[in-house]
Amino acid sequence: MLITGKRARILAAGGIILCGLVLLGAIFDLSLTEQSAATRDFIGYWAAGQQIVQGADPYNADRVLQLEKAVGLGNLQIKITPSPPIGLALVLPLGFLGAKSGLVLWMVVELACLSLALWVVWLLEGRPPSRLHLLCYLFAPALACFMAGQIGIFLLLGLSLFLLWHETRPILASAALLPMTLKPHLFLPIALVLLLWAILHRRQRIFVGLPAAAAVSFALVLGFDPHIWSQYTAMLHSNLMQDRFAPTLSAYLRWNIAPAAVWLEYLPTALATLWALGYFWSRRARWDWLQDGLLVVLVGVVCAPYAWLTDEAVLLPAVLLGIYRARTTGHSLLPIALFAGVALIELYANVRITSWYYTWTAPAWLAWFVYATQGSVKSGDRPTEARPSA
Repeated sequence: MLITGKRARILAAGGIILCGLVLLGAIFDLSLTEQSAATRDFIGYWAAGQQIVQGADPYNADRVLQLEKAVGLGNLQIKITPSPPIGLALVLPLGFLGAKSGLVLWMVVELACLSLALWVVWLLEGRPPSRLHLLCYLFAPALACFMAGQIGIFLLLGLSLFLLWHETRPILASAALLPMTLKPHLFLPIALVLLLWAILHRRQRIFVGLPAAAAVSFALVLGFDPHIWSQYTAMLHSNLMQDRFAPTLSAYLRWNIAPAAVWLEYLPTALATLWALGYFWSRRARWDWLQDGLLVVLVGVVCAPYAWLTDEAVLLPAVLLGIYRARTTGHSLLPIALFAGVALIELYANVRITSWYYTWTAPAWLAWFVYATQGSVKSGDRPTEARPSA
């Protein structure tokens, strides 16, 4: 039976994309080495996967350092994941691969996730005829995430899918947020808003997806390492994170007022959470996840106790939405061109992502979003035909 029309085009497009990813995988395999993996943040996730599969402690600094040095870490600082065990099933496949092959797979999947996320945001804005979203492949946080092998792009895809499915497929929308459990400190304000929104609007199925996905993920991890939770709590009581520096406003507050007062780094998040709840309550009857929700996500990341440039990849939907809205409202694109250009220059000038020079980036994306969406029409107020189908 001949395949014609729309189905044929979809199959052809899928085949082209698959061939492209295979080609990229081959290029990465020829150009990368085990040491390439060891010098990226990716090695921390690879080591965690290796440890879990062996039933060992993924938070054991001595053992993780030994694994990383064996593949070429050298004198670089140990890279160890402080992520909660709930979402660590996402790194389990790395436990069955070598460092180099794991990095090749990781980079191919990240590029596919970035492409899918950009396509989703394009759909959410009603499939605008411009191709401005293609410029977002040069978004500095996404590039930094790709270069370092960090997980920000997985957070980006999870948020994008939630925005796409929260009305039509709430269980899948909620399940798509599983990567957020790897960095929960970034999402406390939006998590509480989501909880309150689901209760007020009686969206009970939102409470099914993420808990089910988290339960499956945690069960998989427990199957390999039954002591994972006690190992995680032991890590929390260590000083693994207390003395880490991250270029955030919260860290700036702590290190310039009272370096020993760790609680100061969490004060902005607490205030942001209170603001987010008040902001939601004032708009509860007309809440729009695409505009109001992304604003809360931006504020949460700006006020996070610790975050790096790579974590800001999750803000790409807000940046891109601002670009689309600015074109419809007549706002200038010069501010985002300036912000994105300076961030890109810093990145390619090899400014380390732990540098103070990146403290400005998250507030800049927030300022851009607020400026660009002033006077724009919310998605709920647009004609039905401009909205993506389920």
